[in-house]
Amino acid sequence: MTERLTADAAGIARAAALLRAGGLVAFGTETVYGLGADATDATAVAAVFTAKGRPHFNPLIAHYPDAGAAFADVQETALARELAAAFWPGPLTMVLPRRAGCRVALLAGAGLDTLAVRVPATASARALLTTVGRPVAAPSANRSGQVSPTTSAHVLAELDGRIAAVLDSGACGVGVESTVIDLAGAHPVLLRPGGATREAIEAVIGPVGIGMTPDGAGLRSPGLLASHYAPGLPVRLDAVSVGADEALLAFGPPLQGAGASYQLSAAGDVSEAAARLFDGLRALDQAGRERGLRGIAAMTVPMQGLGLAINDRLQRAAAPRG
Repeated sequence: MTERLTADAAGIARAAALLRAGGLVAFGTETVYGLGADATDATAVAAVFTAKGRPHFNPLIAHYPDAGAAFADVQETALARELAAAFWPGPLTMVLPRRAGCRVALLAGAGLDTLAVRVPATASARALLTTVGRPVAAPSANRSGQVSPTTSAHVLAELDGRIAAVLDSGACGVGVESTVIDLAGAHPVLLRPGGATREAIEAVIGPVGIGMTPDGAGLRSPGLLASHYAPGLPVRLDAVSVGADEALLAFGPPLQGAGASYQLSAAGDVSEAAARLFDGLRALDQAGRERGLRGIAAMTVPMQGLGLAINDRLQRAAAPRG
């Protein structure tokens, strides 16, 4: 059964310990309840997708106790500083380029070179984040496609027994998700309306665009259609053999003869494979370029559980390049 914790010192300490141990903990913010996982632990992040029944590896928002902690993982810009001063803590998420030393697992950002970051407003959420001492990735704490939860009872109605605990801080004050603004391009773009209004944002930084990312390349935040990170080398799916001039993305017993290889899961565990997918693609892309290989051969991953999301991602990586 899922533990129901009170948002006092003891409950926050228990919730933080569960998160640091790789468990999933739902916690209240001013917007909605988030389903938290240690954002630096790809295995814990993969468990979020499993618990939600999430069909795709959408980017997750990384939560921090303060702006300084957030800007340690993403590249701070002048506009980001202005928005942080005006809206953090609060219901605004900013999408910014990852720093070279970013602690957040690639899976949490869907393999992109950007990361969505936020500092929530409630004291209990910031106390939890401070106690954890690591960024916490947290989509809404509900099954994928269902209504976002604004009380702990809502969380338990859908996720009881699927997560370690829920930290009960009462009803959420705002009750809708955070506003998401993309600051990674030449001009700011509002990707998702939410708790911070467009008018309030424009009063601070001037006009912002609305819609998808400026180049149409796809997803930088939760809740939008995605075209995720693709390696530079072409990807070949459902490989049953591999050449010496190819890199192998292995699942289960590996094919022999590859010029480089990366094992997603020797045991054939789709959750382990999900946690390793983006690191594997990047590692093979780099190794392949260094060794002059012609492409990446991906072994078949079963279409069950997180295998659906893995295959969705691999199909996008293998799509024809324009």
